[in-house]
Amino acid sequence: MDEDVDASVAEPIPLPVRKKPAIPNGVLAMVVFILTEIMFFAGLISAFMIVKAGAPGGVWPPLGQPRLPVVETAFNTGALLLSGVLLFVASRRFNQDPLRAKGAMLASILLGMFFVGFQGVEWASLLGVGLTMRSSTHGSFFYLIVGSHALHAIIAICFLLGQYLQLLRGKLHRDALSTAAVFWYFVVLLWPFLYLTVYL
Repeated sequence: MDEDVDASVAEPIPLPVRKKPAIPNGVLAMVVFILTEIMFFAGLISAFMIVKAGAPGGVWPPLGQPRLPVVETAFNTGALLLSGVLLFVASRRFNQDPLRAKGAMLASILLGMFFVGFQGVEWASLLGVGLTMRSSTHGSFFYLIVGSHALHAIIAICFLLGQYLQLLRGKLHRDALSTAAVFWYFVVLLWPFLYLTVYL
């Protein structure tokens, strides 16, 4: 009788099976963050559209203010969109063989850097012809909206650089790459809307 009791006590209790989340925690957290950023940019764009609609005589940009470089920035927009496509390619290659993702991921990062650098050159040129934060509401909104996007782009590029270094060391995890990619896709896809709203 005692032996039967001891045997029943010694039986291991099966642990509950931990299911893999449908969305990695890092990706989910990034999506929540991006939703708050969408509301932030929506507020900026709404304020800009209201001020633009109320411009005297419907003239925008205000008289005496320099025009924005529409054509040059359209080229830069293409570079940014290509960066997003290359990161998508890198992510697909990473699933098959992480080593195959290096080239596309590096090209994506370099194009992102080119985009930010080109924006910096554009800003220097506009400041040189008198478009500043204080020159008009046109200048204020331009630097606030485009500058906010540039800040996000710089942070996202730093994030991607960190993941690329992990890839070179052979330590990059799929979830970490997905989290960084989601943030970069947000930066890439947001820009065309800002370009069409602010530049045109």
